[in-house]
Amino acid sequence: MSIKSDEISSLIKQQIENFQSDVKANEVGTVIQIGDGIARAHGLENVMAGELVEFSNGVMGMAQNLEENNVGIIILGPYTDIREGDEVKRTGRIMEVPVGEELLGRVVNPLGQPLDGQGAIETTRTRPIESPAPGVMDRKSVHEPLQTGIKAIDSMIPIGRGQRELIIGDRQIGKTSIAMDTIINQKEEDILCIYVAIGQKESTVSGVVETFRQKGALDYTIVVNAGASDPAPLLYLAPYAGVSMGEDFMYNGKHVLVVYDDLTKQAAAYRELSLLLRRPPGREAFPGDVFYLHSRLLERSAKLSDEKGAGSLTALPFIETQAGDVGAYIPTNVISITDGQIFLQSDLFHSGVRPAVNPGISVSRVGGSAQIKAMKKVSGTLRLDLASFRELEAFAQFGSDLDESTQAKLSRGERTVEVLKQGLHQPQPVEKQVAILYALTSGFLDDIPVKDIQRFESDLFVYLDSNHKELLNSIRETGQLPESEDFNNAIEGFKKTFNVSK
Repeated sequence: MSIKSDEISSLIKQQIENFQSDVKANEVGTVIQIGDGIARAHGLENVMAGELVEFSNGVMGMAQNLEENNVGIIILGPYTDIREGDEVKRTGRIMEVPVGEELLGRVVNPLGQPLDGQGAIETTRTRPIESPAPGVMDRKSVHEPLQTGIKAIDSMIPIGRGQRELIIGDRQIGKTSIAMDTIINQKEEDILCIYVAIGQKESTVSGVVETFRQKGALDYTIVVNAGASDPAPLLYLAPYAGVSMGEDFMYNGKHVLVVYDDLTKQAAAYRELSLLLRRPPGREAFPGDVFYLHSRLLERSAKLSDEKGAGSLTALPFIETQAGDVGAYIPTNVISITDGQIFLQSDLFHSGVRPAVNPGISVSRVGGSAQIKAMKKVSGTLRLDLASFRELEAFAQFGSDLDESTQAKLSRGERTVEVLKQGLHQPQPVEKQVAILYALTSGFLDDIPVKDIQRFESDLFVYLDSNHKELLNSIRETGQLPESEDFNNAIEGFKKTFNVSK
């Protein structure tokens, strides 16, 4: 068999032409110190701030401190198997989370990994957890209401789409319940919700998820959970993961509500990380950039302009106070960043006023522009009525003889407090809120005993639903109050059928 040299040379030439060398240059460093969820690595010369790095056992980390001789890395997972001398390599990716509608109805951790045992999340899209907030020209003033379904809030402290409204108060006085009711109330409102649980007990989060499931709210909600037993880096990243998932919807023209429950625990986790990274401590041992930690998060809430798709992202950050002290470092920081606050008071809560909203020091800086006209009309005097009632209440305790006008104010105040009480997980549509507040401010409740007010309210709704559905529909569709004569006739007609308890 003869060997033809020209054939061999042509084959070799062909092989050389088709040869592709896949040479990948990975920048690899060495762990020089490890402990308390922080690793220091040497050799990652070109690593970026916030870049994901991978340890030899597959655990991910995030570059935080870029120093002259080493890089401080926070470890996003178990760190007991990482040893000094282990390799750590760059990924070239800034920290990102999966986004998209596939996440709705799921419980995930801040890295976007499922925690609900329902299999992998089938989405290919991701978004960096840190991204610039929309600029001034990309925004529009807040003008559409976000209905919470809670009378005390929708009437006196209205929240608009794109607003940041702080919910602040001591522990165990119903902060989470307000957020849950608000999310449950979005069922008919075409708003997607993201509930970010930071440093809470697993049993608490499990209860929240189960309530959402029972009320049908889980279908349009993503739950991001960084539990109390998770490492501090996950607690620090959780709110950024939540807002990134929400931004994806917002830039696609949708309306989103994000609840951060609560930012006090995020600040504590960030303090822990900063001290371990040897950053200098400031007031209350928090690092100097703890204000920036929250401002860069909350500034990403916006109502986008029509050119940008008119989407919105509304934020409800939570702050837990110690014995009602709103003058502490973190509460004052977040109050100054947000567009108003809803202050919950433990005295009110323990005296049976629930939700325990104190309208005296609660405020919404968006105000009436985020209310429908009907609600604006009926709730105009509520705040003043309550304030004067609280003042007179203190006087009345001395038992002195009161003139008629003072007694009338006290009587109206008692009924106002009673009307604003609301059961747990029973948000009300705005048209029903308007109906009961109209009855209150027009004096229809003045002769009803206080103990009968709650029954009067529920029976009135049943009566209007069955006999005057058109009045409720008119409020919902037009946002205007119906003719006062029609409304008065309907309420008077109901009062004739209502039996006062003896």
